[in-house]
Amino acid sequence: MSGHSKWSTIKRQKGAKDAARGAVFTKLGNMIAISARSGADPDTNFSLRLAIDKAKAANMPMANIQRAIDRVSDKSAAQLSEVLYEGYGPGGVAILVETATDNTNRTYPEVRLAFSKHGGNIAEKGAVVFQFDRKGVIRLKASGDDAMLQVLDAGAEDVVEEDGELIVYTSPKELAKVRTALTEGGLEVVEAELSYVPNNTVEVTDEATAGKIMRLMDALEDSDDVTATHVNFDITDGILG
Repeated sequence: MSGHSKWSTIKRQKGAKDAARGAVFTKLGNMIAISARSGADPDTNFSLRLAIDKAKAANMPMANIQRAIDRVSDKSAAQLSEVLYEGYGPGGVAILVETATDNTNRTYPEVRLAFSKHGGNIAEKGAVVFQFDRKGVIRLKASGDDAMLQVLDAGAEDVVEEDGELIVYTSPKELAKVRTALTEGGLEVVEAELSYVPNNTVEVTDEATAGKIMRLMDALEDSDDVTATHVNFDITDGILG
């Protein structure tokens, strides 16, 4: 897929480090609580199942997972809202910031400050999101032509091989069906999620610009209210060391 960028790989590496020290539990809890609004049973609520799977992969205790699910029915708990912020970073790269927040008067200034402090600017609603497509994304521990053909036969829209894994793209509505077909077909699903995939990528060849972008993305990810970030840059190999 033309819109694939290295940020997804970099973000996974950062996420693994954060998970090792338990720094992602608040974000994961918010994702679970948001998903549970459509139903508290992961067998019938695929979005909730994905959020729980991600939490388990980060070794989040089951007690924390259940507490996040129960938050939906707890009338005394502050209820969360999903808010998507849009902006541009250094080099003109397009950035989407997904948040789950109980107080936009706290979250919006945090996101805006991260942009302004690191050479970017927050944009009006709709100014950036058109540069991305909403897709189901599945990461498989597999490689080779045979596995690719199996993925396409399962109903995927596209598949690319990267670092010994397959990155599978589906329409949002087909994510559950394709994931189930791949699992039943014997392929190991490492991760599955709904994501914003850029239509095209911006090649970043300057080390200083790349560093500024990474500092901005780190600042956004450091907010507990931010559940996911998406960007359309592709960094030339070797720039970040």
